[in-house]
Amino acid sequence: MAKEEGSHWSHVLKRRIAILEKDERNEEEKKAEETELFTKYYTEWRSGVETDESYKTIPRFYYKLPAEDEVLLQKLREESRAVFLQRKSRELLDNEELQNLWFLLDKHQVPPVSGDEAMINYEAFLQVGEKAGPKCRNFFTARVYSKLLHNDPYGRISIMQFFNYVMRKVWLHQTRIGLSLYDVAGQGYLRESDLENYILELIPTLPQLDGLEKSFYSFYVCTAVRKFFFFLDPLRTGKIKIQDILACSFLDDLLELRDEELSKESQESNWFSAPSALRVYGQYLNLDKDHNGMLSKEELSRYGTATLTSVFLDRVFQECLTYDGEMDYKTYLDFVLALENRKEPAALQYIFKLLDMENLGYLNVFSLNFFFRAIQEQMKLHGQEPVFFQDVKDEIFDMVKPKDPYKITLQDLVNSCQGDTVVSILIDLNGFWTYENREVLVANDDSSNTVDLDET
Repeated sequence: MAKEEGSHWSHVLKRRIAILEKDERNEEEKKAEETELFTKYYTEWRSGVETDESYKTIPRFYYKLPAEDEVLLQKLREESRAVFLQRKSRELLDNEELQNLWFLLDKHQVPPVSGDEAMINYEAFLQVGEKAGPKCRNFFTARVYSKLLHNDPYGRISIMQFFNYVMRKVWLHQTRIGLSLYDVAGQGYLRESDLENYILELIPTLPQLDGLEKSFYSFYVCTAVRKFFFFLDPLRTGKIKIQDILACSFLDDLLELRDEELSKESQESNWFSAPSALRVYGQYLNLDKDHNGMLSKEELSRYGTATLTSVFLDRVFQECLTYDGEMDYKTYLDFVLALENRKEPAALQYIFKLLDMENLGYLNVFSLNFFFRAIQEQMKLHGQEPVFFQDVKDEIFDMVKPKDPYKITLQDLVNSCQGDTVVSILIDLNGFWTYENREVLVANDDSSNTVDLDET
């Protein structure tokens, strides 16, 4: 027994030594092979001979846009894009197919009714998907169903919610295709002229704009386009991604004008409505006292309640595009959009650039004091006792709570949700007065609400 065990261990040991010797030989062979290959490739590189052509199998992923003088290539590109977009358009559900989908959903509703809404469970949902046709296949998935699944005790979803989801998706794709037709470069964005053409051709399809004179079309288009570019092109590149246009609510507001029974309140709050566009353009004409089609600083000073400080207006004319020291309608629209939407980051960015005189990227005590001195001067002119800057400065820093206790950045203003109040305090006497008397104004509102309640 012991002899057999000794023989076994001897055999194992010999085999182990043989493996180690083999590994050593392999290492030597590997080093020799490595040296040989290095010498070969190094010699080929030094001699300039290229033998590796594997790069030729890499698929091409960049195609240079045709130059302006390459008319044939441009036409070919336009035609191929048009054919592609037409094919994509045919893949979408048309009105008849949407009606058929609604009929199938209604036919497969599962009781009991939840409130006023018809419901459908997952099994019936899949049955409708099989009957609805290939165009609907992407809508009838577990992922879509789970998105619309809320608190139904039977695990069902609302038929109306699902149908609205489908309608919204179809509308988005239709609009994407419609906007892409104006994308001359075919790069997924629209230039200012592209968006102008889109809106100009859209006007006849919007019943709420039927009353506009054709002579006003160019001013209307300029007014509409500026809102898109002011908010969606903060770096002023001169182009907007079609994706960004679809993601924001502006296009919804514009297409809301298809509703022939749009309320007066909705029209007044919609930047793209005829009354709104006429209001903005009318204000511009009223400010233009010398009727030269441009606004001087003195003319712009009467904007709104005529309480913007002269220091702030100086900065507007220093930083914004002017012609011989006067502002055109397009620049005026940016100015109006900034002051009417002071809570929005794009508007705060516009005003912050004007307040940041030294282009430091932040506001310090010096810059705050510089602008507030103009507010104090206006208060004196109106016979009011000026407020001490130290008090206002402390309140501003308390409101904003910047990361650096001595500097207020644009991001600090945005994060604080008090940016509109801060800039109003610094540039507009009326804005400062509203802030100073906020408690009185709130008390007056409360008392008027109490009276209304008592009367009812």
